[in-house]
Formats: sequence, structure tokens, C-alpha cells
Amino acid sequence: MTHVPSVRVAASIAPILRLGVLAVAGATVVARDARMDGPMAATEAQVRRAAERSDVVAAVRTLYKRVGLDPTKVRPSSEALLRRVRKGEALPRINSAVDVCNWCSVETQLPYGLYDLARVEGDVEARLGRTGEAYAGIRKDVVHLEDRLVLADMAGPFGNPTSDSARTMVTDGTTGLLFVVFCPTPLGEAALEAALALTEERAVAFTGGRPCLRVLR
Repeated sequence: MTHVPSVRVAASIAPILRLGVLAVAGATVVARDARMDGPMAATEAQVRRAAERSDVVAAVRTLYKRVGLDPTKVRPSSEALLRRVRKGEALPRINSAVDVCNWCSVETQLPYGLYDLARVEGDVEARLGRTGEAYAGIRKDVVHLEDRLVLADMAGPFGNPTSDSARTMVTDGTTGLLFVVFCPTPLGEAALEAALALTEERAVAFTGGRPCLRVLR
């Protein structure tokens, strides 16, 4: 049985951050799904043609500034993807689930996290990182978390809107997916709900999983 954690936002950051949470069970993750090639390329082309969604980019940057981070030095994952695509590069292809996550993030311009449900221990809280907290990042680097926005379970922090941990990363063997959308509160519920709906549609289409939780927090 897939463990589906409850997710909450700590009171200290609730005024500035909302989360969209989508859990998907029974997923099949493959190294590359060729069905995504054309649609992802079309999104990349659209992103290059269209004006930057300055309201969203500015809101995400302000979210970082509200917790004391310089978003030009510690970039939100969504802005890093956006900059990559607007320079003419393709979205990175990691596996079918991560590809869905990055595809949705660059289109909505909101930071996303994606986690293996089997590796999440207990319930989840979004909060600020505490003194000395850090984790091994997916690219083997150490990610320092003090005073940063983090997701934490019973074992400690495992994700944030810039760089996620190796502990909960999604691999080809993952069957349970936890997508988290980090949304600045000024953008409103409609933007977050639209991002979740897009994510659910693509997760079902390209992993074959079934949604078992979809909530706004």
C-alpha cells in the first residue's frame, strides 16, 4: 500500500507560501518516454516566443527575499529552467516523472519538487531550515538549509524550491510520486489549482499512475 503523507505549512511561513500537493500511486517511470518529445519541444518553443510571465517570476523572487535569500544567487528551480530554455537549450531529460515535473514548472514558471513516496518518512511540513540543517543534493553537492524554505519529514529535510535531496529522488524504480508546487500566496488559489490540474493530467498520461491525493495547503 502506498503511504500518502499529510502535508502542512508551518504558521511562520503560511502568510507567504502555499503548496499544491499531488500524490500519484502505481506509476511506471521510464528513462525516456518518446511520446513527450514533441509536446515538450512545443512548450520550449512557446516559452522562447512568449513574453516572460513577469508577475510570476517577480512573486517567486519576492518569496525568496522574504526569507532573506537573494534569488539571483540562489535561483528558484523554475527560473533556472526558464533561463535555460530561453537561451535556446532543451529541458533536461532525466526520467519520465522528472520530465513531467520540469515541463510543468517551465510552463507555469512555479518551482516544483518531486519525491519518491516510498522514501518519505511520515508526514511532511513546509518550514524554514534550522541551524546546521543540510542534505546531500541530487547532484552530490551538500545543500545548506538554514533559514531556507524546506520540506521536512520525520527523518529531516528532503526538499526545497531550489534543489532537492538525493534521499527522496525519483528513479526508474519509483512507483509512488509526490509532486509539490511552491506558490507565493499573492498569486492566488486559481494559479495553484491550474498548476496542479496540468500536473495531474501529464502525470497520469505519461506515468500511468492514479492520483491518490490532490490538495492545496
